[in-house]
Amino acid sequence: MIKRFGSLFAGHIDLGDMGQDATPANDRRYSNEELAGVFQKAEDMAIAMDRLGYDSFWMAEHHFQHEGYECIPNLPLFFVHLAHVTEKLRFGCGFNVAPMWHPIRLAEDFAAADILTKGRCIFGVARGYHSREVESLGGVLLDAEANRDLFEEQVEIILKAFHQDSFSHSGKNYELPAKVPYRGYEVEEVTLVPRPVNQTVDCWQPIVSANPRGMDFMARHGIKGIVGGGSALMAERPIIAYQEANASVGRDLALGQNLCLGLNFHMAETREKAIREATPFFEEHLKLFAPLGMVPMRPEQLARVNERGNWADQNIPTLDRAVETGSWYCGPPEGFVEYLQDLQDRYPGLEDINVQSSMGTPLTVMTEQLEAFASDVMPKFGG
Repeated sequence: MIKRFGSLFAGHIDLGDMGQDATPANDRRYSNEELAGVFQKAEDMAIAMDRLGYDSFWMAEHHFQHEGYECIPNLPLFFVHLAHVTEKLRFGCGFNVAPMWHPIRLAEDFAAADILTKGRCIFGVARGYHSREVESLGGVLLDAEANRDLFEEQVEIILKAFHQDSFSHSGKNYELPAKVPYRGYEVEEVTLVPRPVNQTVDCWQPIVSANPRGMDFMARHGIKGIVGGGSALMAERPIIAYQEANASVGRDLALGQNLCLGLNFHMAETREKAIREATPFFEEHLKLFAPLGMVPMRPEQLARVNERGNWADQNIPTLDRAVETGSWYCGPPEGFVEYLQDLQDRYPGLEDINVQSSMGTPLTVMTEQLEAFASDVMPKFGG
């Protein structure tokens, strides 16, 4: 049964011109003042969500994006501030990209933020999908196998650090601690100081391809999963794969249990009006994510997405089609209630839903949508 609602904000500024006829993504460049405005935008959203009764506000960590799409570089630091301007809202790392961090530094930063916010932080990690940031910050992404090896070892270290009084680790990428003399003894273990206030620490990870290796890793470590919301279209296959992987390690989960579904939405009086209003935002979504491989397209389609206008010539996906396939919801509130009730019936273990506006949506529209969802949809579900 659906119990909790949150929202994901990847960190885009108000872009100004939007859609296929607007500035191509690679030509966007904003001033530092405009880019820094993302923090006030997110703060305004957090205050509204706290007032409206949302459970959690998820944000993404990204770097170098002068294009204005994903502009929040440090989640734990920002969460400490947001906790001081809200009362109950929790804050989710959606996600810290582990290959850009030393795992101990990430564990320390999250633990400090969790303590300073009195347990209102939610830990989440991912492997990354922007080569510019991951490779520039010392990680590896272009070599997919090396990326996965590094990520898995990092997560193992982080979970040890969170949950053990002291720990050591010997692996392909890390030897922890360094075997050195220290104050008269040989160092063999180290302690994370401080550790998070909430024990055990729930760890969340995006489910994109439902790769068997990834599913097995999540199951072995009890990691929860987020499906959809910009990284993958919500689909039944990864939900079933997650359940099966957990069953293989002796964890009997109801379908949808320990998962959160991320749903893009835009509500209006009619489906047609909602699609018309949200189309420029959907097209910004494509301009960012399609060249990164997150929306399947042919090479000629990708070339056109990087240009201005005339997308229909290459049969670029449309919001109408996304609504038809169920990966987006556009329409009146009562239709969204039915949409969510259907998900609840299909996935009886499902408790968490994230609803989010598309990349590019202005603050005023995002706030209006969050308010409409809270007043017209959330009361139909209880937790």
